[in-house]
Amino acid sequence: MLIGLSIRDVVLIESLDLAIGPGLTALTGETGAGKSIILDALGLATGARADAGLVRRGAAGHASATAIFALPADHAAFAYLDDKGLDYARDEDLVLRRQLSADGRSRAFVNDQATSVGVLKDLGALLLEVHGQHETVGLLDVRTHRNLLDAFGLVRVGTVASAWSAWRAAREKAAALRDLADRAAVETEELTLRLSELDRLDPREGEETQLAEERALLGSAEKALADIAAASDALGGDALSGKLASAFRALERARERAIHAGAPADGPAVSRLAAACEAVDRALVEAQEAAASIDAAAESFEFEPDRLEKAEERLFALRGMARKLNVAVELLPDKRAEFAAQLQAIETSEEALKAAEQEAADARAAYLYAAQTLSAERRAAGDRLAAAVEGELTPLKLEKARFRVAVEPLDEDRAGPTGVDRVAFEISTNPGAPFGPMEAIASGGELARFALALKAALAGREGSQPLMIFDEVDQGVGGAVADAVGLRLKRLAANAQVLVVTHSAQVAARADAHWRITKAGDDTSTRTRVEPLSAVQRQEEIARMLSGAEVTEAARAAARALIG
Repeated sequence: MLIGLSIRDVVLIESLDLAIGPGLTALTGETGAGKSIILDALGLATGARADAGLVRRGAAGHASATAIFALPADHAAFAYLDDKGLDYARDEDLVLRRQLSADGRSRAFVNDQATSVGVLKDLGALLLEVHGQHETVGLLDVRTHRNLLDAFGLVRVGTVASAWSAWRAAREKAAALRDLADRAAVETEELTLRLSELDRLDPREGEETQLAEERALLGSAEKALADIAAASDALGGDALSGKLASAFRALERARERAIHAGAPADGPAVSRLAAACEAVDRALVEAQEAAASIDAAAESFEFEPDRLEKAEERLFALRGMARKLNVAVELLPDKRAEFAAQLQAIETSEEALKAAEQEAADARAAYLYAAQTLSAERRAAGDRLAAAVEGELTPLKLEKARFRVAVEPLDEDRAGPTGVDRVAFEISTNPGAPFGPMEAIASGGELARFALALKAALAGREGSQPLMIFDEVDQGVGGAVADAVGLRLKRLAANAQVLVVTHSAQVAARADAHWRITKAGDDTSTRTRVEPLSAVQRQEEIARMLSGAEVTEAARAAARALIG
């Protein structure tokens, strides 16, 4: 709901702050008083096209208009602000502001954050509708007609949307398999070749690391064997063991002779000879063990003569294949399995493609059935809406006019989640005249009344209602017709906020709030004023509208009767 409008230096308004309430608000005043300036200012704040002519002559700075809206937490405007990255609080008012310079340049703000005029315009489309002699925003846009009809008829679009999603998924699956089948001949040859190469190579997990270590070891084996041979030569081989054995036997003989000669067995000479025998015996054992270890070490370095060459060839083959396939060596086994799986998929793709195409055909049939059912519901809803609108036309002095909802099938390639229908509201203003778009056939006054009739028929079925503005919808009518206009505006205002610029006392009498626009000035300047009217002032204004410049008692009585 629009709760406030602040205007600075717009045309004839120097400074104006309006508090706006719910229900129906009437704007009245003599011709030329500047009633349209209020709407121009509101349009300026909500992104309408503006030129430098709106800037008040003599203004020191720029013109500006600020519109303040109080919105429910689930209003679509908040999702739009999220999309644009603009800050807001759902429990605070939404403030739209526009500044216009005398050179025609303008600046736009949302909650004091600088933005583009396009953002204000988009928000304006979510927040208000304008219906007048020369402009009927929203209802003239054929793109909105299908949603309006669906809301009126409470048709089941969700079933079609689900069927559309299923059909689209099935088509995408079939298309992917068809593309795979189209590439199968070329890919099969390539995959078969690569898989054959990998089968011959037979890469194994961790093989590169193992081969690299083996190559490094084999590369140093020759020098290691030479060092081992030198160690063996230094030990003297069997000669050392033989010398140590001879030394041990000689020492044993010496010990035995000393004992036969009468030397005590535990005497120093015999004891020392025994110790020498033990030391030589230990040295003999150690020498034999050392020789055996050297022989074992030498054996561990004895490889096949071409073992190094074979390891290097294997390593180079693995790395060459990895470069060809643009993967790491350790991933070659995975690539082999992948190629095998792809070949298997290609081999079974024909059967899978047939199944997918059948699934897509079934999904298409289900979608078309749901869409055709929806089309029938829309045509029935269109007939009901046409009857409802035509029921509103006669009281609005459009008794010769006819209204219809055209529901036409679209080509299948234009099908979508909302069905296969193009929906358009069309009118005929004279008997026998062809139907056509409202804006192309209706005159200015008729256009506003058609919009009112349509809004009256749709009332309560459109979900969240924006602010609706009707500019001189009663142009050229009076009496019972003007009263019918006022009655319908009053009905709309029961669940929405409605502003009406009117010259009709019957319309103004239906309002919940009444503003009078006046113009005053001197030889140098002219100013427009907007005055909210009290009950007494309102009665006087309606009497003026009934009688003209001189307000009579009869006019006052008539005004009291209209207000009730």
